[in-house]
Amino acid sequence: MFSWFRSCLVLSPFVVAGCGFMPQDQGWRDALAMQTAQLGYRNWIVIAEASFPAHSRPGVRQINANEEIPAVVDEVLRTLEQTEHVTPRVYVARELRAVENDYAPGIDEFRQQLKPAMHAHETTELENHSLVTLIEDATKSFNVLVIRTTTALPYTSVFMELQPGYWNSDSESALREKLERQRMQKLARPLP
Repeated sequence: MFSWFRSCLVLSPFVVAGCGFMPQDQGWRDALAMQTAQLGYRNWIVIAEASFPAHSRPGVRQINANEEIPAVVDEVLRTLEQTEHVTPRVYVARELRAVENDYAPGIDEFRQQLKPAMHAHETTELENHSLVTLIEDATKSFNVLVIRTTTALPYTSVFMELQPGYWNSDSESALREKLERQRMQKLARPLP
């Protein structure tokens, strides 16, 4: 009986990780590196405020980081910048810009800390409700990695939709234009 209990204690971090949750200690960086290596186009990473809901869908994985959002965003972007296969499209809640320090003490300092943590990535602002809807839709078909932080400020979660790292929208547009020109040239040829 004791050996069974001891085995459960030894295996418990792995069982928890297999259920979609990762240990809370400093190992979150290792878990992040492992998870990002498995993520690809159309997967999402959410660096979440402390109250972000836990999801029950199988494709949602959660890592608990005992750090604030700016530090975690910095680490996530550093990790993604080392990969060649994906690049993030970064979203923040439109409400973040309007939240006042009188109602959420610390929000001004948070915004100042978040800016350099973004590594000059362009951000898109959407209503928080729209971002949550995008995540809910994504979980139906794609993996979502949620990194829960200790930040306890409203509308501070950062959402990253992964795009191909070796192919961008300009390349895709050029390809589509070329294919359309070829199709039009075929249609313009006289029949034999």
